[in-house]
Amino acid sequence: MAGLGALIASVGGRKPEVDPEALVAPTSVVVGEVTLRAGASVWYGAVLRGDCDSVTLGRDSNIQDNCTVHADPGFPAVVGDRVSVGHNAVLHGCVVEDDVLVGMGSTVLNGARIGAGSLIAAQALVPQGMQVPPGSLVAGVPARVKRELTREEREGIKANAAMYVELARTHRAGGLDREPGPEQDAREPQDAHGGRDAQGPERGA
Repeated sequence: MAGLGALIASVGGRKPEVDPEALVAPTSVVVGEVTLRAGASVWYGAVLRGDCDSVTLGRDSNIQDNCTVHADPGFPAVVGDRVSVGHNAVLHGCVVEDDVLVGMGSTVLNGARIGAGSLIAAQALVPQGMQVPPGSLVAGVPARVKRELTREEREGIKANAAMYVELARTHRAGGLDREPGPEQDAREPQDAHGGRDAQGPERGA
């Protein structure tokens, strides 16, 4: 469901698909070929832009406040299940596998792949094409693999994602599920110029 003030829009024939159990918070933007799976959450001020290639956010994953997720031609942005992307992070044309935590203010560039169960430290810069092995701690500018994560650290990543699933329920219960008024129906995608998509209501928003 989309909160009041969220923008969910088609652009250039690319249309978002938002599962009914996903949360799109007010002031966030989801445009173009963006797929949000069940339990996913897009938080205040975040932008997911699938105008050049596709963006996918997996089950129970969260894109936190003021993040940017964008795809370049030939470089779709793919975020797996139970992934947490910290405030102000940028994901650009990369693949983030399941059970990853991307730290606040970090950047992951085109063609990079973050292996499952990894942690990207805050403010890290993962360069174009970097392949991060599963279960790694990655930090620095440019980013380097520092060590393997402990079992406890990997469980903490899963716990963080689960916490955001509960937070989404709490915010929804606080009023984000109110029906928009006739002047702004956030459930229907609009085209890039503000008109409703001629193809009809968006599925599941």
